Amino acid sequence: MKSRLCIYDMATGAVDEVLASPRLIEAPNWTPDGAALIVNGEGRLFRVPLGAPDLIEIATGPAVRCNNDHGISPDGRWLVISDSTETGQSCIYLLPMAGGAPRRVTPEVPSWWHGWSPDGRTLAYVGRRDGGFGLYTIGVDGGAERHLVSGGGHYDGPDYAPDGQWIWFNSDRGGSMELWRIPAGGGEPEQMTEDDRVNWFPHPAPDGCSVLYLSYEPGTQGHPRDRDVELRLLDLRDGSVRTLLKLFGGQGTINVPCWSPDGSRFAFVGYARDAG
Repeated sequence: MKSRLCIYDMATGAVDEVLASPRLIEAPNWTPDGAALIVNGEGRLFRVPLGAPDLIEIATGPAVRCNNDHGISPDGRWLVISDSTETGQSCIYLLPMAGGAPRRVTPEVPSWWHGWSPDGRTLAYVGRRDGGFGLYTIGVDGGAERHLVSGGGHYDGPDYAPDGQWIWFNSDRGGSMELWRIPAGGGEPEQMTEDDRVNWFPHPAPDGCSVLYLSYEPGTQGHPRDRDVELRLLDLRDGSVRTLLKLFGGQGTINVPCWSPDGSRFAFVGYARDAG
């Protein structure tokens, strides 16, 4: 099997394999009702019911080049996807949770979605503009994008804190790839980790007390797949970091928000060592 879709239990540290697939699947989201996971694979989007796990394709209309930057609205009514079918570069669209015709949101490309504000009104995403990466927000109804931060390196993985006050992200703006946060309304970024590892894709827990993230070995370039990685937890109460799990993964493991609604578990994808 190439991909293993799994759930980690925060109380026990146990890992439950939900589904193993010969396909390359990526980036699990957890539905707000707690009943299913959403993943992507081979340009398509799939729902995986936890009661009877299977890859059930979600109709996305003409958008058939979906990447691993997708998510679910806080009320569970809408899906957001990042797809390159129309423009040849990643663009952000909304469609009904059950599937349907996608509606384009971002006028500028490329744009890769990563976060949905808790009030459901705003999307946070990565954009490449004039050759440089930066973070942006936009209303769910579209319009002009708002620039948050750019310059001085790569930016990725913007995800909202549960109170909506901060947007977490990863960047090498300080010289190495670390976790940062910035006020959701704009302001000065604040560096939140500093070590010799390469840290990506921060996801604040629903209780606001900790942040889950993907950590690569020192010296890793970018965020490749098929690497020995760690899933780590930053405790915001005392600043401590602990490793929850070591696995073979990387790109596709936790690219997007993956916590269960109650914060007791999170979903991730691991890969076989001979996956290529």
